[in-house]
Amino acid sequence: MPEQSGSAPLFESTEWNFDAIQRSYDAIEKIAIDDLKLDVYPNQIEIISAQQMVDAYSSNGMPLMYRHWSFGKRFVHDERLYRKGARGLAYEIVINSNPCISYCLEDNSMALQALVIAHAAFGHNHFFKNNHLFRQWSDAEGILDYLEYAREFIARCEEKHGDHEVEQLLDAAHSLMHTSVFRHRRPASISLREERARQRERLRDEEAAVHYLWNSFERARPQRIVDEHVRERKRAMKLPEENLLYFLERHSPILEPWQREILRIVRNIAQYFYPQRQTKVMNEGCACFVHYYIMNALHSSGRLSDGAMFEILHNHTNVLTQPDFDAPHSAGINPYALGFAMMQDIRRVCENPTPEDHEWFPDIAGVDDWRGVLQDAWANYRDESFVQQFLGPEVIRRFHLFALADDAKDSFCTVSAIHDSRGYHAVRDVMVANLDISGSDPDIQVVDVDLLGDRWLKLCHVQRDHVPLDAETRDATLDNIRSLWGYDVVLEERSD
Repeated sequence: MPEQSGSAPLFESTEWNFDAIQRSYDAIEKIAIDDLKLDVYPNQIEIISAQQMVDAYSSNGMPLMYRHWSFGKRFVHDERLYRKGARGLAYEIVINSNPCISYCLEDNSMALQALVIAHAAFGHNHFFKNNHLFRQWSDAEGILDYLEYAREFIARCEEKHGDHEVEQLLDAAHSLMHTSVFRHRRPASISLREERARQRERLRDEEAAVHYLWNSFERARPQRIVDEHVRERKRAMKLPEENLLYFLERHSPILEPWQREILRIVRNIAQYFYPQRQTKVMNEGCACFVHYYIMNALHSSGRLSDGAMFEILHNHTNVLTQPDFDAPHSAGINPYALGFAMMQDIRRVCENPTPEDHEWFPDIAGVDDWRGVLQDAWANYRDESFVQQFLGPEVIRRFHLFALADDAKDSFCTVSAIHDSRGYHAVRDVMVANLDISGSDPDIQVVDVDLLGDRWLKLCHVQRDHVPLDAETRDATLDNIRSLWGYDVVLEERSD
């Protein structure tokens, strides 16, 4: 911690004003950049009302989202709960963009504004800019321009083709978002300038590709030649394909150019959120670690009063509370609590290692540069690999973690491992499996297309642990795929 400097507090009143926010921002930035060595996008901080915060909630936190009835439905639901006092609001929302936009609630006290600026404008901001998943799968430079383009494009489609037709298309596309991301290859960057420049050429090429695939059969040719053409066309489709919306956008026989463009918009937004789903523990843990370190540094140097620090610690503790597994309000592992605890533990292992730490973490136990260890972790890991590498006995004991085995043949669950020397590795492996979203998202791929007969589309779902798809949701989703494909769709289920 920095030594006591005797500087005057940054603010005295609990009410915020722009001068106090600017002083606090400057002091926070100095610690974040000079001490923690964070590397961040330029910041843009906006103060918004409670209603604007609810509105941002309802549209996935995006400021320029296109219109859809589901966002309005969620807004009414959240706003009603907030008005009745049944639900609080987040203190901030932060956008992975360059500049990084942080929305702070106007009802926050000045101490809370300082806390959320450290949390969002520096903690999340550093993680967005440096984590390899965000660098690989999202485009902070172009996302705001792209959202503006998407909103304008869909609004024009509503005027030209009608609200009902556009909503039906968006309903079907939204139901496929979790199975419409590229997991193994990088998508093209999205930006307004490039998107508009390529739009006309892409639509023309896509229509030509569809016509090539579907409208140029020369059935009078010998069967051998037709079969060879079919094989060639399937190769052109690059089957199997894991990204369902991408396949439908490229190869559906019935969609018009504007409908293909809307599918492309929905899958691009799904891809943008893909890294956030993979790094919930790390992203929130990084932001909590950064705000906790900076707030303590400001308090130690006299820049925060004891009263402000008490309020900050009260809110910090509320966010990081981990209810017991049998508590009525328990919702499983709190990613804020787990991420923060693991990052605090990494620092402890670096500074004050025990013999157990030397056994578990020989590469980092006792090293001087805990900042470098954390920055390497923030940059190069996702949740499951981070837990696999850094979840040690100290945190497992503190959280009282245990593993449950649930065999379908039994009418009960078995505690297969607990937080002792025999169970540490098993508990960690179960935690890794639970955080791997490839294990929770359904594995559905396009595997075949009938090019000569009824034009049915064949999908394959690979069951994990012999768990089938929910029948009601499966049938509703297949109906949506049929509406986009135009012909019948069959689904085969296999076990892994």
